[in-house]
Amino acid sequence: MSTLHGIGFLLLAVIAGAVVPFQSAINFNLGRGLGHPLWATLASLLVSIVVLMPIILALRLPLPSLAFVTRAPLWMWAGGAFGVCFISLAVVLLPKLGASGFLALSLAGQVVASLVLDHFGWFGLLERHVTLPRLAGALMLVGGVVLIQFCDALGKSVTVTS
Repeated sequence: MSTLHGIGFLLLAVIAGAVVPFQSAINFNLGRGLGHPLWATLASLLVSIVVLMPIILALRLPLPSLAFVTRAPLWMWAGGAFGVCFISLAVVLLPKLGASGFLALSLAGQVVASLVLDHFGWFGLLERHVTLPRLAGALMLVGGVVLIQFCDALGKSVTVTS
């Protein structure tokens, strides 16, 4: 993989993270309008299907193997359940924690869970053991989360204005 190619992947990962607060804020408002967070979750997932199907059709992707679908272990289908969990919790918690608070705390959870998944190589991932530098990086990220929440808890005593 060339350096430029690798940088492209890094930028795409940043974009993937950057869309999450927009999705959460939009779904919060949708849930308020629809009367319950779970209606917003359902609407979000239905819109996902409506957006994704034309892309799949345009790319002329072959249908998945029925043999695989019938033999796949149940854990392989859990991604959708995790998506429902994240979207629903975002809709409920975003107004209570703010966008930065919710996403900082969800990032902390992602970092800790990712270290465990990598360390044990669960779900077919390449084993990447927890090393001191990786642990230090995770602790720094979690430390940033604590700072974001601590400053918020102080009543926003330090504000940035433009």
